[in-house]
Amino acid sequence: MSKRQLVFGMLMSSLLGGVIVLIGMNLMNRGGSGQSAFNNSSNLSQTTQFDEISDEPKTYIVPEGINFVKASNEAVPAVVHITNTSNPSSGSFGRLFRGGDRGARQSTGSGVIISEDGYIVTNNHVVENADKLEVRLDDNRRLEATLIGTDPNTDLALIKVEAGVLPYVDFGNSDQVSIGEWVLAVGNPFDLNNTVTAGIVSAKARNINLINRGQNRYGIESFIQTDAVVNRGNSGGALVNLDGDLIGINTAIATNTGTFNGYSFAVPSILVKKVMDDLLEFGVVQRGLLGVTIRDADGRATDELSGVLITDVVASGAASEAGLRADDVIVAVGEREVKTTSELQELIARNRPGDNVLIKYKRSGDIKEANLTLKNLSNNTEVVVKEVPISFEIEGAKFQDIDNDIKRRLRIRGGAQLMELGRGAWSRSNVKEGFIITKIGEDTVEDITELEKILETKDKDFYVMGKYPNGEKEYYRINW
Repeated sequence: MSKRQLVFGMLMSSLLGGVIVLIGMNLMNRGGSGQSAFNNSSNLSQTTQFDEISDEPKTYIVPEGINFVKASNEAVPAVVHITNTSNPSSGSFGRLFRGGDRGARQSTGSGVIISEDGYIVTNNHVVENADKLEVRLDDNRRLEATLIGTDPNTDLALIKVEAGVLPYVDFGNSDQVSIGEWVLAVGNPFDLNNTVTAGIVSAKARNINLINRGQNRYGIESFIQTDAVVNRGNSGGALVNLDGDLIGINTAIATNTGTFNGYSFAVPSILVKKVMDDLLEFGVVQRGLLGVTIRDADGRATDELSGVLITDVVASGAASEAGLRADDVIVAVGEREVKTTSELQELIARNRPGDNVLIKYKRSGDIKEANLTLKNLSNNTEVVVKEVPISFEIEGAKFQDIDNDIKRRLRIRGGAQLMELGRGAWSRSNVKEGFIITKIGEDTVEDITELEKILETKDKDFYVMGKYPNGEKEYYRINW
């Protein structure tokens, strides 16, 4: 191709393109009044109008199971705010308040209504040693609550209000909860009423060594771990699934700051319901025990890398009578596989003394089975009766035996607690209700019986020594 032909071709192509553009613009102008369909920016404000905000209801619905509306509507009306008022002179402050001030102190938490006649589940540490419990309902009614029972081993408690027919949540099946499943936490963090937060189940059967601290050998920790935001005040509140069913009671957070750091923990609903049933029927939890000392199998004592290793058995205990022995590795309860001590403790704790359970275990690598009958702390199958503390009255003062929890917390062997104070020698000494007498003069007070015997020998002034539930030591002169 010559240079002249190349130039001629380029000119013809440019001319043809221009003709096509002109034809196109002419066709577009025919659709209007002869004015171009494109307006420059100078007259945009004169021709553009924004639509008014519509008052019509939305015509789209996010399907249930994807949003959290249904679950919130089910759970929020049944979650309550609890205020614990305690007088340090008559009870300990609980976990949040321990210290010198003797004025009345308050702590707050949450609770969940589980029956239309006003039974409410919460945490033991929310109601611990309360002189008064006030419940604020979702409709802002404030009611005084009665303590029905507590279980420090699961950090659960049952209280009740009288308010007619109330909204409540249904128990869900925590066994059916899956890791990765959406959940909602409902409670009252920082006194912000009925706050809802969302997250997923991060883990199950989690042990964080919260309840088992100190000398408590029988604490049960098999928490549902979530990343739903939980803070102080959420304790005792609801963890629900997307149907609004109760799958756990929010109990603790893992934190270095005192506020949420990404991990919260809830007692699973199946265990919650068992504890509530026991407290309602017996006033005390009926705890079934295997009669073993255990730890996670990790391949060191045996070749097993999963399951629960028995390190010791109680003579005449349930496991011993069924033929289990040290170095056996429990791998299942019934048809439920067991990988950790947390899982085993929860599954056994769902039962009462006298219940029969099937245990599958490995011995020298071989799978074996044993049917055993669970026993109670006294190593028998009888129903445990709630103990009524022995009391003693003298000179306008009423004393009572102290329980093991107080002994353990104050690190004392025994004592007698002043529960009620009327006119008389004791009130003149300025002693306050709640004071625990551990010594009278040089004599040690082990219990209420010992207190009575010692006081019978006193006919003049003497000194009493002891502690208040907050740990503060005191002594008083009693002028007979």
